[in-house]
Amino acid sequence: MTNLLAVFIGGGLGSLCRFGISKLTFKLVVTNFPLATFISNTLSCLILAIAIIYLNEKISGNIALRLFIITGFCGGFSTFSTFSLETFELLKQGNFLFAILNIVISVLVGVSLLFFIIKNQA
Repeated sequence: MTNLLAVFIGGGLGSLCRFGISKLTFKLVVTNFPLATFISNTLSCLILAIAIIYLNEKISGNIALRLFIITGFCGGFSTFSTFSLETFELLKQGNFLFAILNIVISVLVGVSLLFFIIKNQA
């Protein structure tokens, strides 16, 4: 039951953070590029990398904390479905440059963050 609660609370907090970033981004920046989703996904990858390192080195036995941060928070904070929908909308609007940039930059930055942060800890 503790593990389910950890995922539930972490997912809710991650979703609320994503919602806040979305509102703040739309208030501060006007662009056709899906910046709020990019920011959420990038930050989620950064948090995930740091959490993996910290949890593996410091508190490897705490399954509930791992589920709270990795499965719950990062799962609620990152937005693959929104990323896919926004890319589809860009393609539908004929904005092929931003669609391709969204795919390439999002994947490249996310994977690079994980790779370089975790690799440098090994």
